[in-house]
Amino acid sequence: MGTTTAVFAELWLTRFVPDLTNRTPISAFRPYFPLLFRPISSPPLFAGAASLSSFRLRFRNPKPQRVRRNLTSTPAASMFSQNPVVGDILAAVFSGGVALSLLRLWGETAKRGLFDQTLNRKLVHVSVGLVFMLCWPLFSSGHQGAVIASLIPGLNIIKMLLIGLGIWKDEATVKSMSRFGDYRELLKGPLYYAATITLSCAIYWRSSPIAIAAICNLCAGDGIADIVGRRFGIQKIPYNRNKSIAGSLAMATAGFIASIGFMHYFSLFGYVQESWEMCLGFLVVSLAATLVESHALSTELDDNLTVPLASVLVGSLIF
Repeated sequence: MGTTTAVFAELWLTRFVPDLTNRTPISAFRPYFPLLFRPISSPPLFAGAASLSSFRLRFRNPKPQRVRRNLTSTPAASMFSQNPVVGDILAAVFSGGVALSLLRLWGETAKRGLFDQTLNRKLVHVSVGLVFMLCWPLFSSGHQGAVIASLIPGLNIIKMLLIGLGIWKDEATVKSMSRFGDYRELLKGPLYYAATITLSCAIYWRSSPIAIAAICNLCAGDGIADIVGRRFGIQKIPYNRNKSIAGSLAMATAGFIASIGFMHYFSLFGYVQESWEMCLGFLVVSLAATLVESHALSTELDDNLTVPLASVLVGSLIF
């Protein structure tokens, strides 16, 4: 500070200030450049401390840096309430209302016969899980948001059990989710479907690519495979005549594209960091899930069980 004062005092003594006018040319400043930019030293801050080394004033253009918003530390549920618990409850009510409305919509279309029963069942299969994933950013970060969000498909597990055991009668749900209109079918595919989304929510949550891969290959991949396979599946797979090449290609493509889409969607909120490595991982998982789905064993068990299991196992090795 003392050195700086001395510099300005020296400028004053050389009558630098009185000679300045509004029309003073820049060349008049040149004799004073060495004075302004000469090396200066600062006195020690504390007694006995070493003095700071000389430094030269430098000008440089700072490199623009991209600032990335990190939303993982901020509860996303604050859009409903500043209290994370209250916000999560409101997010659950909203997400549950969206899922319930979607299920009732497909239930009505099945009841009125607007679509073929198989097509209607696959539309439920494709849409419900993916739409529910779109609501995940509404919940707070951490285990609390994951558990509260998992209660929504968890309640659907109870519903499948009650209907499948014959305790609860729901004709619209049975028609929209079963192959042959038998309520006991809900104890297999639909139950596995709800369990996959529940466990993906509670265990992996939105920051894990494993959850993205499992749900996208189950919903988009397996659902689109059946729709495409039934319409364009003329050429069958040699080792399983019940599956078609067109259906398998559609499954791998749909599962991969959906995974990439949700990777980008969640990266906008800071939950995952999108990268080419993750894209390659999603491709490998989708191909593995497609290979498992095309096997005869998957037909005997259930696609809704084997596809997410394959996605989780392969995803655990890759991600």
